[in-house]
Parts: sequence; structure tokens; C-alpha cells
Amino acid sequence: MLSLAALLVHCVPLAMAQYDICKSWVSTDDGPSWEFYACQPKAMRMKDYVTVRVEPAGITCGDPPERFCTHENPYLCSDECDASNPDLAHPPKLMFDSEDEGLATYWQSVTWRRYPEPLLANITLSWNKSIELTDDIVITFEYGRPTIMMLEKSLDNGRTWHPYQYYADDCMEAFSMPARRVRDLSTTSANRVLCTEEYSRWAGSKKEKTVRFEVRDRFAIFAGPDLRNMDNLYTRLESAKGLKDFFTVTDLRLRLLRPALGGTYVQRENLYKYFYAVSNIEVTGRCKCNLHANLCTFKEGSLQCECEHNTTGQDCGKCKKNFRSRSWRAGSYLPLPNGSPNACKYPLQGASPALGTTTPTDCECYGHSNRCSYIEFLNVVTCVSCKHNTRGQHCQHCRLGFYRNSSAELDDENVCIECNCNQIGSMHDRCNETGYCECREGATGPKCDDCLPNYYWRQGCFPNVCDDELLLCQNGGTCYQNQRCICPVGFKGVLCQQSRCEADKKDCDGAPGAGGSLATVALGVLALQLRGWVDL
Repeated sequence: MLSLAALLVHCVPLAMAQYDICKSWVSTDDGPSWEFYACQPKAMRMKDYVTVRVEPAGITCGDPPERFCTHENPYLCSDECDASNPDLAHPPKLMFDSEDEGLATYWQSVTWRRYPEPLLANITLSWNKSIELTDDIVITFEYGRPTIMMLEKSLDNGRTWHPYQYYADDCMEAFSMPARRVRDLSTTSANRVLCTEEYSRWAGSKKEKTVRFEVRDRFAIFAGPDLRNMDNLYTRLESAKGLKDFFTVTDLRLRLLRPALGGTYVQRENLYKYFYAVSNIEVTGRCKCNLHANLCTFKEGSLQCECEHNTTGQDCGKCKKNFRSRSWRAGSYLPLPNGSPNACKYPLQGASPALGTTTPTDCECYGHSNRCSYIEFLNVVTCVSCKHNTRGQHCQHCRLGFYRNSSAELDDENVCIECNCNQIGSMHDRCNETGYCECREGATGPKCDDCLPNYYWRQGCFPNVCDDELLLCQNGGTCYQNQRCICPVGFKGVLCQQSRCEADKKDCDGAPGAGGSLATVALGVLALQLRGWVDL
């Protein structure tokens, strides 16, 4: 039973309910101990820890120096970009610097001087760490927003990419997608990839500068317009498949596909007013620590979770070496308000390090084994020598040739029933989850020990040769066990359909069943003559 002081400490995370406390030191009748809670770091400005890459090579203006003009003054091309002059250069780092009030700094691309060749640019943001978005991504363009662009995300440090959102002044023309708004989404489509026209139509380069990826509006689908019902959001993040991963990234890539046109068509006589200029990219999020840490620090050039709950790794994604009595699991927001820490545990009973096996109280084998082994390269603890015809990491599956007894609990010794498939009628000795075996052609029944209609059994099922309905024996023939027709004298064939006279004229003498042929009679007379029994 918790003491009063310990109870007060225990209530702290209940009051805050923001998953910002990982553990509390509590006193119980059994002595003091740590009590764990699901926890996560605070949100922060992720642009302070980002690495940026702009492609292709040579897309940044200034090498060689060139002049450009704006849509407001399209024929006054007095502005200059020169990479060799710090006052006139516009390198990528200016998208993330601190701007003095009234003075905008920005990265700028070359102008569209090679029109009609597309002016394409990729801006890639990398964190070398999984982060969870907590607010809108906001991109500020200094001289007009692109008419066509894409935002992409990666979950594997840039090895593979997936669309995050499409932006165009005409979605159907640019991407063959209808335009949609995030606020029109439902709870079942909150992670849908959209195309929006809201940020691409010309409204003046100084009036409308920002492009957003609306994270808060997607959160509001569950938490309400003011995000006050965060409990519902946390519940859906746990229960809705793919929703948590939708807001998780390791990299973002902005693909600029067509610059601002000033509300008109491309004017070939003045291509120096078409370019990209990004003054700021704001990304707000937290380190993904799998609810095993409430601190995230920047060490040796990368973000690192300060792991609790006996976990380790950049994302707290595995158990510490001496705390592997069960497989690692991420923490959970549920049950509210403290969640489940799913902490890694130390083996409580005898261990055999030489064999790499343990016998912990929570070996999680449903009573079908009392031995577990840690597989390091998979970072899992698995049961060893499962009994009662079970198998699997937790002895939760049935061995091949057995199926789950639906009326028994997982810890019942009779949880797995033998399939007992007929060896001749079935394809193999395995069955499905209901106990039905896979039958060979013509066989049927749960165990494949019966035949389908129009088949007969003879060490397996074979198609009927004859029957009393469709495959009738002809000319007075009799069907014997559906296997063959017993034909009367003078007929033959599978169904007694062929007369012997029609088949071989030598056997006929004008009528069915007549005597031997003339050749046979002649041979008989010759034999009698040789013996002297017949005089010619």
C-alpha cells in the first residue's frame, strides 16, 4: 500500500497529464522503488538541429553572378546575386538563420533563363533521427510562392521517400488529383495525402508568403478545434493504424517544380523574374523516443534520447544488456492519463548466461515453457522448447499439423488440436485455423477422407467411370461400384457402348456371339485330317 507522501508523488503526472515524467521514487510496504510512466520530450524548433542539402548542383544563384527582378518591378532588374560577395550571396543556410527585424535573408535559386526546360529544385532537411511533428510545417517564400511543388517525407534517413502533400494552382492539371482541404477530412482519413490549391495561387509576393503542411488541423480532427481534447488524440494515435507514423519523419524534402508566375502565363521576354527564394522553414516537433524518455539532447552532431525504463539506443529502441527478460516494447499513451511504460525488466529468477537462456517470471510463454533466450541481432526474447504442440516467440502459435482450439485459453495444455488429415486424400498434414485440411482433387470433408459427388474412393478419390444417373452403362451393362461397367456378351468399351462385331469383323459370323471364323474352322479340319480322323 502506498504511503501518503508516495501517493502525492504518484499524483504529479496525473495532474500534468502531458507524459513529461518518466519515473517517480515511491515508498511501499515492500520498500522504496521506482514507479515508471510513459514519457516523451518537449516539443522544440527542429530547424536548429537540421542538416540541409539543395539539389541539383548549381541551382543556387550567384555562381556566376546574375541579375534578377521581381514581379512587382519586372523590368527593373537591378538586384544581383553573387556567391563571392557575402552581402549579395543567398546560400541555403539563410533559410534557417535568425533574421533581424525588418531584414529578410533567404536562399535563392538561379532564374528560369533556360525556359522551357523546367526549373526544378530539391531542398532536403535531414535530422538523422526520428522526430514526431507537433505543429505545422511553415515555409516562407520571399518573392512569391511556387505554382507547383511537393512535400515528401522519409522514415529511413532518406533511403525511401513518400508523398506528404501536393501543392498546385490547378491540382487536376498538375497531379491529376482533385483539390481538397485538411479540414474536410474525417477521423478515418486523417492521414490521407492531399493536393491543395490554397497556397499556390497568386496573391502578390509580399501579401501571401507562407506555405503550410497543416499538422494542427489534422490533430483537431480528434482533439477539437482548440486541441483541448488531447486524451482523444492520444487514444487515436495508439489505436488508428499508421496514424502515429504519419506524423513521424527522419527527413523532409521540398520539391519545387514551377516558380511563381505573377498570376499570368510565362513571359518569355523576361525570364529573370522567375526563381525560388525561401527565407524560412519552420519545423516544430519532438524526438521520437518511443515513450521511454523525456529528454533529448544534441550530442556529437545528432539528436539523442536520454533513455529511461532500462532502454537504450538513439530512439530508446532496445533493452539494456542486463534487462532482457522479455522483448523490447514501445511505451503506450494508454491507459490514460499515465500510459504504459512497458519498461525492460531484469530477470528475477535463475539465469544461465553460458547458455544464453533465462527463466524469468514474465517469460511470457503462456505456461508452455519456462525457458527463454535473448536473440541479440533481432533484439527479442523468445521462448525455448515450447510444449503442448505450441511454437512461436511466446508459444502462442500451434505447431504445423495442429490448429488452435477455439474453446481453450492460450495457457491451456489442450490449446492445440492435431489436424489428423487423411494421408491419401489431403495435400499435406497441415490444416487451417478451423481444422480443415487442404484436399486433393476429388476429396472433401474436414479431414479429406470423403469424396465429392461423381468421385469414388479407392486409396484416394477418382472420377466415376459409371453411375446410375449420367454415366449409364449401355446395352444392358451393369455399373460395378462406379469403377467399371460389366458388359454383356458381344459388347465392350468403357460404357459397353461398342459391339464386338463392329470392333473386329473377324470375330463375327453374321450375328453377335456366332461361332469362329472360317480360318479357325479350316485349321480345325486340317488338324483332324492329319490324324486320319477325317476323309476328304
